[in-house]
Amino acid sequence: MTFESLEAAIKRAGSPVELLRQSTARPHAFPVAPEFTNWRTEQNAWRTTCVLFDQSHHMTDLFLRGPDALRLLSSLGVNSFANFGPGKAKQYVAVNADGHLIGDAILFHLAEDLFDVVGHPTVANWLQYNVATGDWNVTVERDDNSVDRLSGPPVLYRYELQGPAAGVIVSKLIGGPLPDVKFFHMTEFAIAGHRVRALRHGMAGQPGFELFGPWAEGEDVLAAILAAGEEFGLRRAGAKAYSTSNLESGWIPTAVPAIFGADMQGYREWLDVSALGSLGGSMDSPDIADYYVTPYDIGYGRTVKFDHDFLGREALIRVAAEDHHRAKVTLVWNPDDLALAVRSLCEPGLPAKYIEMPKARYAFFQVDRVLRGGSTVGLSLDVGYLATEHAFVSLATIDTAASEPGTEVTVLWGERPNTGKPAVERHRQVGIRATVAPAPYVREVRDSYRKG
Repeated sequence: MTFESLEAAIKRAGSPVELLRQSTARPHAFPVAPEFTNWRTEQNAWRTTCVLFDQSHHMTDLFLRGPDALRLLSSLGVNSFANFGPGKAKQYVAVNADGHLIGDAILFHLAEDLFDVVGHPTVANWLQYNVATGDWNVTVERDDNSVDRLSGPPVLYRYELQGPAAGVIVSKLIGGPLPDVKFFHMTEFAIAGHRVRALRHGMAGQPGFELFGPWAEGEDVLAAILAAGEEFGLRRAGAKAYSTSNLESGWIPTAVPAIFGADMQGYREWLDVSALGSLGGSMDSPDIADYYVTPYDIGYGRTVKFDHDFLGREALIRVAAEDHHRAKVTLVWNPDDLALAVRSLCEPGLPAKYIEMPKARYAFFQVDRVLRGGSTVGLSLDVGYLATEHAFVSLATIDTAASEPGTEVTVLWGERPNTGKPAVERHRQVGIRATVAPAPYVREVRDSYRKG
C-alpha cells in the first residue's frame, strides 16, 4: 500500500474541504453481521430486555506503557487526571491549540503505567504521533480495527451487555451478586473459567457492562453469555442497530477533527491520508474551520478541567468565559417532511437524497446545515431512526438562542453541488423541519447519565 501524507493530498486536491468532499471513503464500517434478527427488534431489546453488542472488530486499541504515559495523556487531554488510578476509565477528549476538538475516545487505566485508548483512530493517531516525535518514555502497541488490520485477529474480544436484564444476566454468569462497581469503573470476575475484565458502562443509556479479555478466550465467553441470557430475552445486535445506539445516548461519534491549521503541518505530513475519511452533507463552506467544534459545542463542557496544563488550555479558558456557546441537542425530524422526501423517490423528476434506514449518514463526517428563519444556526452531525421512539432524529450543535426544547428549525438535506462520492447519487436539496429536543433524547437515558 502506497503512503501519501495528508498534507500532500491536501496540496493535490487544493484544500482540506475539497479533499474530503471528493473522498471515496465510505462511512465507518462495523464488521459484524448487519442483523441477527432485525434491527427494529434489536433496538427495542436494549430498552426492554438486553442486547449483546460485539465491539471486538470496529475500534482501534492503542496501548500506552511507560512512566511518562500518564503525563503524555494529561498534556494532550482536557480531562482531569486527579485520582485516575488503575481500574478506572473515562471519555478522553483532545483539542488543538485553539481549543477545537481533535477527537475523543475511551481511556482505560489497566494497570500502573499501562493505558488503553479505544475508539475511532483519530485520537490514537494523534497520541501515537506525539510519542513518535516527542521526548516521552512511552512505548506504543497498536491494534487496528478488523477493516484496517493487516493480519490476524484482534488482541482483545470486547462484548457489551446493555438493557434492563443486563444485571441479572451477569449475575447468573458469575454465579453470585453483582460486584459493587461505580459507573466507568472496572472490576474482574470469572466467566466460563476465564478471567474477564468488566467496565460498568451505559452506552445506550441502559445499565450494562463492557466485558473484555484475550481474543483466544472470546468464543468461550460469548457462548456462556448467550446461554445465560436466553431465558432473559437476550438479543444479539448487529451493525445496523449498533450504529444507532449513540442517537439515544447523545454521543456525536465523528466531528471533523481540527488538524488543518499551520501549527499542525508536521502531523499532517506524518499522517496517511487514508486515516481520515469523507465529508458529506449540506454544509458547504470552503473554510474547513467552519466545520470545527469545541468541547462545549457537543456536550463535553463539564469534562474540561483547568487543574492541569494541556494543549489548548488557554484557548478553552477564553471559550468557557463566553456566553454564546452552541449547545448539543437532538433534532426530531418532522414526519410529514420526511415522508415527502422519501416519496420523491417514487415520483417523476430529480428526487431528494436517499435516506437510509436506520442510519442515514452517508459520509464519515456528516455535516448538514441547521436553519432558522433562513439563517444557519448550527450543524447536524449524525442522523437516523429510533424504533424505540418511533422517531427519526439527528444529533446537532446549534446556537444557544435556538436550543430551547420545542424550537422549530430546518435541516437542509442533500448536497450542493453533488460530489463524486460513491454514496451520493444525483438529487436535489430539501428542507426538513425538525423540533429541538434534549440530548440525550430519552428521559431515562438523561437521568441514568446524570447518576453516572
